[in-house]
Amino acid sequence: MTDSLLHPVAIHHLPPFVTAPGETDVLFVVMAIFVLLAVVGIGLFYFKLHALPEQLAHRGQKIQFQLVAVLGLLALFTHNHAFWIAGLLLALVPLPDFTTPLGSMARSLERLAEGVPAPAPVTAAHETAPSPPAKPAQKAAPPAADQPAEPMES
Repeated sequence: MTDSLLHPVAIHHLPPFVTAPGETDVLFVVMAIFVLLAVVGIGLFYFKLHALPEQLAHRGQKIQFQLVAVLGLLALFTHNHAFWIAGLLLALVPLPDFTTPLGSMARSLERLAEGVPAPAPVTAAHETAPSPPAKPAQKAAPPAADQPAEPMES
């Protein structure tokens, strides 16, 4: 700045961030860009951190992923951190597989109900011996109307 633009009472050694009238305030422009980038960066970090439980649960089962996703959305829209913590814990703890044993039990019960023999266990090829073919089980005929049904033993 030139001395002719200064007020007579002003000090003659002004700091470098003071700009003359009509000039661009460089410090303001730099700080505005910095604040804009900081807000966008913090927002990206927040959303990346918020999606962490869903990313962890993605490798698990589908039902676990869906529960964690719902808890994440609840935490996002209600600002309740307990939902996020619950989703994170649910994502970190693997859920046990209940469907495979239940499906195996259902198939076994179905075979028992139909009277089909269970398949032979799989063994190594050099240890297998030919087994006689299994005869299909015959279904018992229902009792005749004139004969009383036999009591079931427990």
